[in-house]
Amino acid sequence: MSRKQAMLLGQIDLPITFKNSTNYRMETLTLEVVGFHRTNHAILGRPCYTKFMSIPNYSYLKLKMPGPPRVITIGTSFQCAYECEVECCEHAMVIFTSKELVAIREEIVEEAPDPKRVARSFEPVEGTKEVLIDPSSSEGKVVPMCTMLSSK
Repeated sequence: MSRKQAMLLGQIDLPITFKNSTNYRMETLTLEVVGFHRTNHAILGRPCYTKFMSIPNYSYLKLKMPGPPRVITIGTSFQCAYECEVECCEHAMVIFTSKELVAIREEIVEEAPDPKRVARSFEPVEGTKEVLIDPSSSEGKVVPMCTMLSSK
């Protein structure tokens, strides 16, 4: 399985602050900047959790860390998480369909009929034979029938 790699464009040091003026925690994090198209503007992973000594709980969508007077709890709602997920799926679908559309356009150009060829009538399909509609009639009208039909 081949995986795409993201090329590192650079690093940036940003002061990150969690919570409010009465109970807050601020640390400077070194974030790596990459050029990928995603809805996420930043992904706080293990380096962030280590620096803030925080514990993520994905089931409850909470992040807890020690603050000066007491524990800082950062949370969100399942509705907000759902909306973010929907936005991410829509963004992914746009990227997917745009790449798929390019591939379809290339196939259409390759399979396009020759515009100089003029088809004036239907051409018989392979595996057909002409059968008289009424053998007792003198008109001789025929109909094409497939030769690959079963006996039923």
